[in-house]
Amino acid sequence: MKLLSHFNDFLKDEVNLNQTRVDSLETSIQAIEDYLDGSEWGDIIVDWVPQGSWAHKTIIKPVDKGEFDADLLVYVSPVEGWEAKDYINDLYAQFRATDTYRDKVKRWSHCVTVTYANDKKIDVAPCVVGRIVSDQLEVCNRDANTFERSEPKLYTDWLIERNKWTGSNTFRKVTRLLKYMRDIKTRFTCSSVLLTTMVGDRVTSQDQGQAYVADVPAALKTIFGRWDDWLQINAIKPAVRNPYLQSEDFAAGLTQDQWTNLRDKIHTYRQWIDEAYNEENQNESISKWRRVFGEKFAKNVDTEAAVSVSKAAVTVITETAGALADVGGDLIALLKRFGRRVITPDFPHFPYMRQPKWRRSPGQNLPVVVRASLYQSRGYNKIRDVQALELLPAGREIELRAVTSTGLPFSTDFEIQWRITNTDEEAKQRGQLRGGFEDSSTHGQRWETLQYRGVHIAEAFVIRKQDRTLVGVSKPFYVAIE
Repeated sequence: MKLLSHFNDFLKDEVNLNQTRVDSLETSIQAIEDYLDGSEWGDIIVDWVPQGSWAHKTIIKPVDKGEFDADLLVYVSPVEGWEAKDYINDLYAQFRATDTYRDKVKRWSHCVTVTYANDKKIDVAPCVVGRIVSDQLEVCNRDANTFERSEPKLYTDWLIERNKWTGSNTFRKVTRLLKYMRDIKTRFTCSSVLLTTMVGDRVTSQDQGQAYVADVPAALKTIFGRWDDWLQINAIKPAVRNPYLQSEDFAAGLTQDQWTNLRDKIHTYRQWIDEAYNEENQNESISKWRRVFGEKFAKNVDTEAAVSVSKAAVTVITETAGALADVGGDLIALLKRFGRRVITPDFPHFPYMRQPKWRRSPGQNLPVVVRASLYQSRGYNKIRDVQALELLPAGREIELRAVTSTGLPFSTDFEIQWRITNTDEEAKQRGQLRGGFEDSSTHGQRWETLQYRGVHIAEAFVIRKQDRTLVGVSKPFYVAIE
């Protein structure tokens, strides 16, 4: 599902740099400009030009709540007798000459960085105008003591054009989402300018007015799919050129191994995005989008879904048994009166249930059955075997076993992971909705304490150890606790 409102909230609350920090950035940049304009550099400064994600409007909030980066170019006239390193060194000296910046600055190969602790970093880079050819722009490499061609304005214009082609700023929003995904997953290496250029190359003028880029999730699915297609036909790392400066290869710093890893990860994430987009059940779609973007996507729906099970059951009972049916009480009370029909088709789908992280086997999956037994205490004094939805007393222990269709345990060639999901008010109040993956207590077996009133879900996932492939998933086993 598209889940447009959830995407809008996610961008606003989690991805986009908040307005307070934008205002702080602009104030700090203005102060830097004012200081240098009044310094010895005042005579050589030609212009100030934003660069990078700030200029492209794809800047995002740091996922670790740390400092964010912004790039600022200071266009300067050539200084007779100066080499490339002199521009960086002298700019550094200008900042060091005042108490305001003395302890905040550090010099690098191409810039001087002003750091505002726990807030932001501003990279100030000299760009020499017309040193050899009129209006030609060159940044300075202090380490190599060389001048390097640059076309920051034209590159920014190129991105603005692609954003217009998609309409409604969807290209910018998709780019922010991809940078956020990269930062939270940390599974692949890709600089922001390389990422932005690769996805920018996947947008054309033919996309104008098309439904497949008209909103954020549609544009994300389209652009990401094109990116993956292109990556898959480029097993050997290609050059990714600046569209207005062919000598600049944004992929130059990436090794072949890093490129291969990037291809593999994007191919996996493309499958996840397609699954989330095509999922028709809303809760399941939220869960699948969270596999892409983390638990903060649609973060406010968990508790509502967890305690809405009784409401859903009431609707079913009212429709089948009539308006006069006794529908008072929680799900356990309804289960006692009306039996299994209170378990709605949507019941096994909750947004806080984690999606499997393993690659699924393309062949026929192994059948997996969950069986259960009730114990007085863990491992001692078995009371009886139990069936799904059999009402069980709180305080006892339940043994869950994943077996084959013939009742035999799986061989040790396989690992069994369990997804235990709680529902209803008591588990929600205790902060125990769970829904993640957990190891077996022993091979193919898991012990659980019966604690929270409600109907809860146990599922077994069988992973082949040899290649970490998911080869079988059980049907949900419902554990009903009085």
